[in-house]
Amino acid sequence: MVIVNTKLLDEVLGENILLRRAYNLLENDIEVQSLWYMANVMAVNRLKYNDHGPVHAKIAAGAAVYIYKLLRQNGVESTLIKDGVVDREEYAMLVPLIGGLLHDIGNSVHRDLHEKIGAILAKPIIERVLEKIVEDPYTRFKLRQEIMHSIHCTSYDVECLTIEAGCVKVGDGLDMAEGRARVPYKLGGISIHSISALSIKMVEITTSDKRPVRINVYMSEKAGLFQVDNVLMPKLNSTPLKNYVEVYAIVDNTYLKSYP
Repeated sequence: MVIVNTKLLDEVLGENILLRRAYNLLENDIEVQSLWYMANVMAVNRLKYNDHGPVHAKIAAGAAVYIYKLLRQNGVESTLIKDGVVDREEYAMLVPLIGGLLHDIGNSVHRDLHEKIGAILAKPIIERVLEKIVEDPYTRFKLRQEIMHSIHCTSYDVECLTIEAGCVKVGDGLDMAEGRARVPYKLGGISIHSISALSIKMVEITTSDKRPVRINVYMSEKAGLFQVDNVLMPKLNSTPLKNYVEVYAIVDNTYLKSYP
């Protein structure tokens, strides 16, 4: 069991040298830093939306990698390995990690179509990171496409075609505690978006007897259901994870609603 927060990414990377190196390369990349910064200039400063910068990127990536690990530990097959795209587990894990970290960089141009723009912007970044950690060029090109797919598929209206990309999309939707909702809402405004966002107090990822992954969303009042119904579930249901994840909405230690 883990809590979705800023500490999770460091925990899930552990001692894995490849993943650590990929993360360090991205975190110290001047272009990535600039795109994260500009994503919040556009989203927060100009559109008055909630965070879409480096903090969100790291929270989403941590959740994505952890969900992927839980799925694999509970016997769910990696799409990339099954389809022959890669033959190493840690290569497949680069998709939720890098995809999670870069999925919102398209906001640096505009909120509109940011998933599609982000996938294109990510291409040269992905290439220079993979060139330093993956020796085989054929594997690098295939991985590049999978990571771009994961970024493109974070859009609500795009179906994820891999378990790995699905982890990115769901991980994105889980960053919603303490006002960090993924439905953009005007900062300082009073609406169902803002009220529901502030109702989410904690998001927990664990496992259960029924499904490999269980997500508990703790809220202070029923208004928080708006976030689960309109953010998390549409994302989850457009991924292959929909058959492996159960979601519970909890208010004051009382189970309010479960999905499915």
